[in-house]
Amino acid sequence: MDKMNKKISKIEIITRPRMLEDLKEALNAIGIGGITVSNVLGCGMQKGATEYYRGVPLEINLLPKIKIEVVVSEVPVELVIETAKKVLHTGAIGDGKIFVYDVTNVIRVRTGEEGWDALQDNN
Repeated sequence: MDKMNKKISKIEIITRPRMLEDLKEALNAIGIGGITVSNVLGCGMQKGATEYYRGVPLEINLLPKIKIEVVVSEVPVELVIETAKKVLHTGAIGDGKIFVYDVTNVIRVRTGEEGWDALQDNN
């Protein structure tokens, strides 16, 4: 497959904030050089938690999470997924979710490169 036809995928991983450092190290070890991390709020199966403020119960529906975004062209998507699953799996509710999307184009603003070329680390 020539570089013009290489598949580009975006992987979003949503998990607990405390898992970020371990996940960053594991992704770096498999060749992922760039990630985007966002602090987000959300709820899934957990449906939030009850906390107490001055003795009064408050229902907290949105929990702090992090979203890690990775766009890959060289590293196989399956390797990223398996690495993330290995690092994040505890077996408890709240381990997270992984979403995979097809990317139709990438543009490097500085040089105007598009597609696969825009993702290459050529400084």
